[in-house]
Amino acid sequence: MELILLEKIGKLGDLGALVEVRPGYGRNYLIPQGKALPATRKNRERFEQERLAFEARQQEIFERAQTLAAKVAEVEVVLDRPAGSSDKLFGSVTNADISAYFAGRGIEVPRGTIDVPYPIRTLGDHVVRVRLHPDVIPEIKIRVERRVNR
Repeated sequence: MELILLEKIGKLGDLGALVEVRPGYGRNYLIPQGKALPATRKNRERFEQERLAFEARQQEIFERAQTLAAKVAEVEVVLDRPAGSSDKLFGSVTNADISAYFAGRGIEVPRGTIDVPYPIRTLGDHVVRVRLHPDVIPEIKIRVERRVNR
């Protein structure tokens, strides 16, 4: 399925690129999310006429991602979890846990943007990336501490 991208998408292309994707990816994700249009002649003409509006929208998305990255960088993520005597957690820390931590501080970070490269199952410091935009991917440090029973 050939599509016209309406915004920059990592590993796929930039704004206005003609890309070939699998039909399900295009039909079920890119088109409904407003990230692409089918590459028909009519849509190509429409894109060229509205190119400036799409570029302004892309710039706005990029600026929002940079603003959110600055907010994320200011927060020190410290999670307390129950752990055994060998510093192994009873369970693991997931991207949903990290997203909930930010939500508790009034910062909306979708859990799908948080890239936990491996399951966090030990106490200590861990580094994860937050993919806010293809060009804005801050790394944050997660500190997992032992929960103190009171």
